[in-house]
Amino acid sequence: MRDKYKVEKAFLFIGYIEGNQPLYTYLQKSGYICIFKPTLSRLDGIIKGNVDADLVLHTMIEYSNYDKAIIVSGDGDFYCLVDYLKNNSKLLKVIVPNWNNYSSLLRGFIKEMVFMNPLKDKLKYEKTPSK
Repeated sequence: MRDKYKVEKAFLFIGYIEGNQPLYTYLQKSGYICIFKPTLSRLDGIIKGNVDADLVLHTMIEYSNYDKAIIVSGDGDFYCLVDYLKNNSKLLKVIVPNWNNYSSLLRGFIKEMVFMNPLKDKLKYEKTPSK
């Protein structure tokens, strides 16, 4: 994002999971400002970080500190944020992780959308083997 969109600050809202420190270190060395959230384990074993409200709140707290925002999500919960940013000329892009799985609420922003599917191999994180 730094090269293509000239991003100066990239916030990453992520649930903190014990044992993922190498990933978090990698993300921080790659330039992300990580905002860690506590996680909950559901009965089905899925771990949730619930970062939606934090992303919206932080976007608005930082509103006067950026020219354009890039929102990375395909979640329809962000429709009102994306709509507000677009209507106020503050939206640059909506980067959707998966073109096969994103909310139909966001389809009205197709001109601003970029899909990450073609970048999967370039962006994947591979754990280094433990020694």
